[in-house]
Amino acid sequence: MAQRKMKIQIPTVSFEEAGKFVVYSPAIDLSSCGDSEEEARKRFAEAAAIFFDEITKMGTLEDVLTECGWRKAKGKNTWAPPVYKSSTESVQIPQGVC
Repeated sequence: MAQRKMKIQIPTVSFEEAGKFVVYSPAIDLSSCGDSEEEARKRFAEAAAIFFDEITKMGTLEDVLTECGWRKAKGKNTWAPPVYKSSTESVQIPQGVC
């Protein structure tokens, strides 16, 4: 019997590195890359689906999501990913590094 699927929103960060596009989610510590941002996002969605399928099959969904900072809604069978704030920090580094 096929398991029901639902669509969720996962926070991601996208960036370009060495001519490739990378999509990374700290919410599940997963990344993927591609020659375009669209390809990287498609590959990320595929990898995330496999990730969730596998932890569900292994019976570790709740443990893994809790460890990643997700919260289960009280009285419901739904999960919410952690909320991230984007900011920059000023740090000192040795001269000549950048």
